[in-house]
Amino acid sequence: MMLKTNEDRLVELAMQCQPGPPRIRPGWKVDYEGKPFILPGIGGITLNIQVGDSAFGLAGDHIEPGVSCSANAEKPFEFPNNSLQLLSCVGNEAVIVSGDAKGEKGIVTGHHGGSEHVMVDFPKKILKKLTYDDKIMIKTKGQGLKLTDYPDIILFNLDPGLFKKMKIKKIKDNRLAVPVTTIVPAQCMGSGLGSAHVAAGDYDVMTSDPASVKKYKLDKLKFGDFVALLDHDNSYGRAFVKGAISIGVVVHSDCLLAGHGPGISTLMTCSTPLIEPVLDEGASIANLMQIGTKRKKRNSKTIKTG
Repeated sequence: MMLKTNEDRLVELAMQCQPGPPRIRPGWKVDYEGKPFILPGIGGITLNIQVGDSAFGLAGDHIEPGVSCSANAEKPFEFPNNSLQLLSCVGNEAVIVSGDAKGEKGIVTGHHGGSEHVMVDFPKKILKKLTYDDKIMIKTKGQGLKLTDYPDIILFNLDPGLFKKMKIKKIKDNRLAVPVTTIVPAQCMGSGLGSAHVAAGDYDVMTSDPASVKKYKLDKLKFGDFVALLDHDNSYGRAFVKGAISIGVVVHSDCLLAGHGPGISTLMTCSTPLIEPVLDEGASIANLMQIGTKRKKRNSKTIKTG
């Protein structure tokens, strides 16, 4: 049975942005074991990492897949970049409107707090054509999406088209079963806790404890995976609430800094246990939208006639 929403009342706005160059602070950073490092980090046109790839094992820190976009790279927390962050939703369509890749389409896969980037997935061959002067238009739609029959479940950052593909089902006790690849316990959530709202940015699954990583299979996370965060209510900011459930998507890679790890953008949240996470290894935006590593290659064979 199709879940009822207010999709017909949503507003669709076009927002312009462009690829943001990689941001690396000069000098050493120090990881949670006290070891210094200099590695690739946030931002950029990442040519070889996309949704569907592992978020672990990279020679990098806070790596963002695909294209990291900004409306104002010099003032990331100001207009119009704050509008881009708040209005862009996971699953939104993006179109390149300038340069050699003009007309090519991609999909928004998340937004990253701190860098204030929106990440967009394009085919690898398109990434190679992009420059940092190119313009991208995002058809923003989704903020304000509501489940008509479930007012206690709040949706954020979620394109209504992607929502329909998430295979969410009604189950007993008037709850919703939501497919996820991973269930994360409350104690593993770190950087980003206490944020005033979740309509932009993300917060991190801490991976500094090897035993927890192994027990909860956190090292199996991939970019674009849907995950469940236990005992976390994101209704009015990110907070620990016993019995609450939040659903999010992996937006950046594992990290070396203390208190950090794979970043999660919030998609659904409820302060009571109305959401029942169900493990499904196919629960990812890569699978559902057929992008990233799951993108089907175009048939390059010439069809002979006559």
